Amino acid sequence: MSLPEWLVIVILGIVEGATEFIPVSSTGHLLIFQEWLDCRQSDLFNIVIQCGAVLAVLPLFKERLKMMANWRNPLTFEFNLKILVAFVITVIGGLVLDKLGIELPTSCVPVATALIAGGIIFILVERHLKGRELQDVITWPVVFMVAAGQLAAAVFPGTSRSGATIIFAMICGLNRAVATELSFLVGIPTLLAAGAYKIFKSFNGGSHESWWLLLLGASVAAVVSFIAVKWLLRFVQSHTFVSFGIYRIILGVFLLWTMRPR
Repeated sequence: MSLPEWLVIVILGIVEGATEFIPVSSTGHLLIFQEWLDCRQSDLFNIVIQCGAVLAVLPLFKERLKMMANWRNPLTFEFNLKILVAFVITVIGGLVLDKLGIELPTSCVPVATALIAGGIIFILVERHLKGRELQDVITWPVVFMVAAGQLAAAVFPGTSRSGATIIFAMICGLNRAVATELSFLVGIPTLLAAGAYKIFKSFNGGSHESWWLLLLGASVAAVVSFIAVKWLLRFVQSHTFVSFGIYRIILGVFLLWTMRPR
C-alpha cells in the first residue's frame, strides 16, 4: 500500500533537515528516499524544503551574525569580504552550471559512487591531518577552496556541499570547528540565493505545487535541521569526520549492492 502524500512529505522533510548541513549529502539522501518511496518530487519542492532547513539554523549563529554586522571593524570587514567572495564565486559558477544544463541524475548509481569516494577522502584527510596543529585563521586559499567545494557538490550529487567545503578547508590547514562554521556561513546565503533563483524559474514556468505540502515539508525540515546543526556544532569540537566517512562508504556500498542485477 502506498503511503499518504502528507506522510511522504514529512519523511522527506526529516531527511532534508537531518542531512542538509551534515556531511553526508542531503541531495543524495533525498534522491535515494524519493526512489525508495517511488515519489519523485519537483525541483521546486526540493528547493523549498532546503530553504526551510537553511533558515532554521540562523538563530544558532546569532552572535556571529551580530559581529558580521559591524562592518567598521577591519577584521570583521575582511571576514565579511571573504564570505562574500566565496559566495560570488559560487553564484557565478552555479549560473554557468545551470546554463550548461547540469541536472540531478535519475539513478542512485552516481550518488552511491560519490558517497563512497567522499567517504574515502574523509578518512584519508583525517588520517593525514592526525596530530597536526590546524589554524583558526581563514586564509584566501581557504576561501577559494570552499567555493570550489560548493561547486563540486553541485556537479556531483552525493558529494555533500558541507562535506566538500569542510574537507577542502581542512586540507588548507583550517581546524575542524572553524571549517564547519565557515561552511555554514558561506552555505546559508548560497543556498538561499539558489533557492530564490529556482523558485523564480519554477513560477515563471507555470508551477502547480500544493502550497500546503510545500509548507509542511519546509516546516519539518526546519525543525530537524535546527536540532541536527546544534548537535554537529558540539560534535566537531571533540570528534573527527571519520565516522561520517565510514557511514558514507557503507551506505554507498549498500546502494550499489541493492541495485545490482539479480
